[in-house]
Formats: sequence, structure tokens, C-alpha cells
Amino acid sequence: MASEPLPELGSVDEELLQLLARQGRRVPYPVGLSAVVIAAMAGHGVSLWLSGAWVALVFAVLALRWWMLGRLPRMQDTPLRQRLRWAVGLSALNGVVFGLSLAFAPYLSDYQRMVQTILLMGLCAGSVATTAGYRPVLLAFLVPVSLANALSWISGSGGVHLVSWVDWVLGGLILGFAIILQGLGRDAYRVFAESVQIRAQQVKSNMQLRLALQQAESAMQAKTRFLASASHDLRQPMHTLSLFGAALMRRPLDPVSAEIGRNMNLALQSLASQMDALLDISKLDAQVVPVNSQVFAFSPWIARLCQELQPAAQGKGLALHLDCPDGVFVETDPMLLERVLRNLIDNAIKYTAQGSVDVRVRRDDALWRVTVRDTGCGVDPAEQARIFEEFYQVGNPERDRAKGLGLGLSIVSRLVDLLDLHLGMESTPGQGSSFSLAIGAAEAVAAPQLDAGRAAARLPQLHVLVLDDEEPVRRAMEALLSGHGCEVTTAGSTREALVKCLLRRPDIMLSDLRLRGGDDGISAVRSLRGALPGLPAVLISGDTAPERLREAHAAGLLLLHKPVLEEQLLTAIQTAMAPRGGSRNVHEGEPLDRHA
Repeated sequence: MASEPLPELGSVDEELLQLLARQGRRVPYPVGLSAVVIAAMAGHGVSLWLSGAWVALVFAVLALRWWMLGRLPRMQDTPLRQRLRWAVGLSALNGVVFGLSLAFAPYLSDYQRMVQTILLMGLCAGSVATTAGYRPVLLAFLVPVSLANALSWISGSGGVHLVSWVDWVLGGLILGFAIILQGLGRDAYRVFAESVQIRAQQVKSNMQLRLALQQAESAMQAKTRFLASASHDLRQPMHTLSLFGAALMRRPLDPVSAEIGRNMNLALQSLASQMDALLDISKLDAQVVPVNSQVFAFSPWIARLCQELQPAAQGKGLALHLDCPDGVFVETDPMLLERVLRNLIDNAIKYTAQGSVDVRVRRDDALWRVTVRDTGCGVDPAEQARIFEEFYQVGNPERDRAKGLGLGLSIVSRLVDLLDLHLGMESTPGQGSSFSLAIGAAEAVAAPQLDAGRAAARLPQLHVLVLDDEEPVRRAMEALLSGHGCEVTTAGSTREALVKCLLRRPDIMLSDLRLRGGDDGISAVRSLRGALPGLPAVLISGDTAPERLREAHAAGLLLLHKPVLEEQLLTAIQTAMAPRGGSRNVHEGEPLDRHA
């Protein structure tokens, strides 16, 4: 793979100027102390004013470097190369000034000369770090100091001291040390430049990753908005058809018409179940699905679920086996867990042409492991990760509606995360698949029996206010509720609803969540309750956008999703009319729809 191009040299030079500016503020302390030591040693043989003048010159140069190097990084109007040349000049000035200290050598003893040499070579070694080894700046200081130091020993400080072979060796060592420092500086600068380039590349990579993440999040939000908009636009006419179909079935019909009506309602219920899968995705993404964990007897619970799915298996000539010991108790949300296992067993039946589907429950330490194994087509290893994606189906290129929308396992994946369970999968193409779910075990308790369903709802004679901005929905709702003996008042806006309520108070209000002209059902309920305190209300919506679901959840109103079936509507009205029904949490007792 080709590597990303590294940043231009200019960025390295900018970093170098920043380094020189930082070092320019740190260097004066050790360098100034070294100058004071050298001047103090020379004070015995040199006049005080001369040594003092040299120390003053050293501090003047250090102050100039401190001020000038600190400004160089900010002088963006000045060309970069020009600023680097100024840095080189300041380094050379510093080197020349310290080279002048060797003029004191004739007045120093051999011991003092050795101390002076050590101090100067120490400053040269330190310059490798303070200049990052940048050759022009390093040599500008290293050359004058090292040459003057070596010449001082070789010449006997201008003939004042006797020159022996030791002096020649010391002069040579000083020059050799300078050459070594120059090599170390070259290596140090290479490391510095590479580190700057790596850092710049990392910053660039991080920016690209952030951009990719933003694009991915934007794509996800766009997908969510699309699903919500498509769901809303499709649910509106479906809701109208569902209401008219229910109203139609309450009228006297001849046998043929009644059969047509029943088939029409069955088709609408099938379509509604597939639309509910889109709603489930939106609920989970909006994080408005509550988890109501409880301890319950798992053995009869799973037996009932398998019994409900037995006709689907028998219809394909499959054997659905359950192997579960008695006395199994688990602790989790039974409604959400049912959605997970119903999807897994239903998928196993859908993708198994012959053979069997086996559901097995076994103890695994502090867990009960539920395994759903089939003898179906299996999943190729390359596709196993994708089967949990939305709308992805194995072996269904023609998009057969009998196999669903491809949302089942996507919902399962989200639910498993929500319930903090572990889902495992093993699959062999041509031999079948196995999904295993680990559920927390619980001690046997007198767990309450879970309701399998609700009794058919019946309404008393009520005055119902229907607020919806679409006339077909208002007519359909009026036709259905009138068939149940209710008096219905319809309104297309909050203002119209408020005027009609003041003429005669309704017993309950049914409002669409999203109205026209910036109006919405939540605000409408608040406005009418301001005039009629305690008015029971139910929201009805075809909007599945996560932000809309969160708004409804925060409002504390009962929320139904279009298309609303007759029994769902009647049950919701009874719930809202019951004591405390008006303040009931939106999703309380109503997690995800049970439809596959």
C-alpha cells in the first residue's frame, strides 16, 4: 500500500522555529552561569572591567536571542528562509562571543583552562539538543567555539603556555569531539524532522477519520430520516384504510362482501406488521424503549411461544422441537426477550426447506443458554456479519415478501445490546445454522403469570374529539367510532378543536402527532387542557423519526402508531379514560410490537 505523502519541509522549519523560541527562553540560565564562572576564573589576571564587559556582552547576546527567537515564529509576513537565516546569525553571534572567552586563557592556570574547556564543550554538546541538530544553526555556534578552543591549546594560548604533546592531543580531541557532535546533530535533526512529519501525518489521518465518521453519521441520520419519512407517508393511507375496513366490517354485509372485507383487513394487518419493523428500528435508535426486567418462569413461557409458531413449521412440513427442563427461571424483560426469540425461531422456519428446528435450553454456570438450531440453507462465512444489517437477506434477491423485509436480525441485534445479553452464531452452508442466547439465571420464585393477550375492548357512549389535518383520516375515524356508539367531533387544527371544545366538552381527545403549519399534537393537547383541565388524550402518529419519538416520550401521553387496528384503538381509549390514564408514560406496557 502506498503511503500518504509527507508534509512539505516548510512545516518542519516552522516547528524548528518554535523549538528555537522555546529553547531561547531556557538556555540563558545555564549559559549565563557558565559565563559567570569563566569570568570569575579570569578575574585574578584580567582587569575587572574587561571580564565584566565580556559577561555583559554575553548577557546582551542572550537577551537579544531570547527576544528575537521568541518573535520569529510569529513573523508570518517574513519569508521562512529569512527567519531561519536570522536564527543562524544569532547562533553565530553567540558562538563568537563565547569564542572570545578564550582570550582569558593566557591568564588562567592549566586547571582553570581545563575547566574552561569543559564548560565550552558542554555548551557545544548542549547545542545539539537546543537546536534539534539543525546543521546551519548548530555549526554557527559549534565552529567558532571549537576552533578557538582547539587553537588555544595548540598555540599555548598565544605562546604564553608551553605546548606539549598533551596540548596537541587535547586540540585534536576538541576538533574530533566537534565532528562527532556534528554527526549527532545530523541524526538528531533527522529524528526531529521525521517526528514532525509523522505528527503531521497523524493529524491529517485523524482529520480524515473524523471526516469519514461525520460522513457515516450523516449517512446514518439521512437513512433514519428517509425511513421515518417513508414510514410516515405510507402509514397515513394505511391508517385510513384500516379504519374504514374496521368500520366496514361492523355493517351488515352479504357473505361475499364480508369475505372480501376480512381478506382486505388481513392484508392490511400483514402490511402493518412489516411497517412496525421499521418503527421498531426507530424506537431502538431513539433509545425510548424501556427495559422492564423481572423474574419469570421460562419453561411455560418458551413452551407457549413454540406452540404459537408450531403452525408455521407444520405448514412447511418441519418439526419444531423444544427441549427445556422444568423449573427454569430467568431475569430479563419478557416482552423484549420474546421479540428476540420469536425472530430467531421464525427465521429458522423461513430458511429451512426440510428437516427440523430445535429449541434447546441448557444451564451454563450462572446463565441459561437457549439454542435455536435448524437444518436449513446455512449462511456463507462471508455473509455472516451482514445478516444483522437492515434489509439484508440471504438468498432473497427477488425480495419475496413472505420472507419479510430483512429487519428481523437487525432488531434482534439491537435488542440483545439493550438487554445486555450475548448472542452467538454458528453456521455451515448447506447444513444449517445455530443461534445461542445467554440469559441470566434466577432463583425460583412465585413469579406472576404473563398475560398472553388482552380481552376484546368495548367502549361506553363517549363524545370523542378527533384532531387530524387529513380529512380522509377524520372521516374514517368518525365512521369507526360511530359504529361503536360514540359521538364524534372532528377538527383539522388546534384552533378549530379549541373552538368546538368550548361549545361542548369532549370526553376524550384523539390527536395526530404531526399537524400542518408547524402545529403538533403535543401542543394541541396542552392548549386544550389549559381550557379543559384533565382532558384525557391519546396521540396517534405515523412519524417514526427518533427525535419525534423522544418528544412524545417526554410528553407522558399514550402514543399509538399508524396504522392503528380497531382493537388497539379501543384499548387505548379505555386506558386513557381509566384513572391516571392521562399521565401514563408513552411506552409503558407497550415496548416493541410483537409482529415479526
